[in-house]
Amino acid sequence: MKFLNAFLLVSVLLCVLQLRNVDGIAYYQPEQLHLSYPDDPTRMTVTWSTFSDTNSSVCEYGTDRLDSHAVGKRTLFVDGGPESRSQIIHRVVMTNLIPGQRYWYHCGSMLGWSEVFFFTAVQNGSSWSPRFALFGDMGNANAQSLPFLQEETQRGDYDAIIHVGDFAYDMDSDNAKVGDEFMRQIQSIAAYVPYMVCAGNHEQQYNFSNYKNRFTMPHSDDNMFFSYNIGPVHFISISTEFYFFLQYGFKQIPTQYDWLVKDLKEANRIENRIKRPWIVLYGHRPMYCSNNDTDDCTKLNSVIRVGLPILHWFGLEDLLYDYGVDLAFWAHEHSYERLYPIYNLQIMKGSSYAPYTNPKASVHVTTGSAGCEEDHDPFGTSKPEWTAFRSMDYGFTRLNVYNSTHVHIQQISVDNPTEAVVIDDFWIISYDHGPFAARAYNE
Repeated sequence: MKFLNAFLLVSVLLCVLQLRNVDGIAYYQPEQLHLSYPDDPTRMTVTWSTFSDTNSSVCEYGTDRLDSHAVGKRTLFVDGGPESRSQIIHRVVMTNLIPGQRYWYHCGSMLGWSEVFFFTAVQNGSSWSPRFALFGDMGNANAQSLPFLQEETQRGDYDAIIHVGDFAYDMDSDNAKVGDEFMRQIQSIAAYVPYMVCAGNHEQQYNFSNYKNRFTMPHSDDNMFFSYNIGPVHFISISTEFYFFLQYGFKQIPTQYDWLVKDLKEANRIENRIKRPWIVLYGHRPMYCSNNDTDDCTKLNSVIRVGLPILHWFGLEDLLYDYGVDLAFWAHEHSYERLYPIYNLQIMKGSSYAPYTNPKASVHVTTGSAGCEEDHDPFGTSKPEWTAFRSMDYGFTRLNVYNSTHVHIQQISVDNPTEAVVIDDFWIISYDHGPFAARAYNE
């Protein structure tokens, strides 16, 4: 027994030493800092990595000097690759923030601090106009949109960033070294505004372990599905990947579906829909697209739209219609495509001359052209009637929610390396929010 205890003690000490020193070098310096919004305007979450254990996770912050102090937690993440590379993931929640106030902060420990960053606490209530950038499928290589997003974020153009799946290409590649470098790349965005996410197919390795461990989303232990409120918008992030990676379990599909129904019912309570009239859902794989490939969205009965084959269980389109989801953002296809309001393959325009004024179904936008090593996904030669605009330019989407009735959406092309160009520009105007069947009846 004494020998066994001694052996266990030595093993633990070796693990500790390994964390403190990688290849004989101590890596205490914080890196890969990124913010996320914990669904509370008086709080902001910071997540970062070190490659040696620092024994503490601390952020110091303030409006003019770093005179506030928050202590968080750290966890050991071991990548599933053959090298079993490990790192410490640190999570701290900065509290007692004044909504709308700018703060300066740095994070780390007495073994090393990050550089100083700034952020603006999310404004309180719903009577203000939040601004977002959305995109999917941005890799470590060929991240064409990244310089433009860095510039626009740091000059204060956005209140949050939404990455609609597929990161780094891939975060687990080369024993997660590609993921580390990608997180360093987006620090220049994500350390300044909340970086909100959803899972894509390129995150699936080792049951999405890099994705689950590297991010910290609200009301979720694994970042796979969650919701939050910013201004007049109720955002819902889902995992479309549950439908395609059944090796990780079938139960994840009905679990998410039941949660989504409950969340949508809550968002549609009269007092909630009045306060936050816009419901915006995002997930990685679209249910409609006109690309020239064999992806799910090209099929008449896509799994995401109508549910699992034959039985058509857990389809999402009926939920979008029944609970009045105004906007659905997707990615996966390396292109941009805006649809007319659509439900069950039928175009549901507000009117022939103003299709996006009081639309009778959800508006779908696919924004998967931020730039990655897989380049573009070309479109088919024929353009469906339900497609309003499409482009293969690299770029990202701007979403400005002006008030309870008006939303402004622009697609930005970055094919010109010196200038961001607006190639699509439209408004959604809705004076009546709620289930679409009721809206159509009222008209």
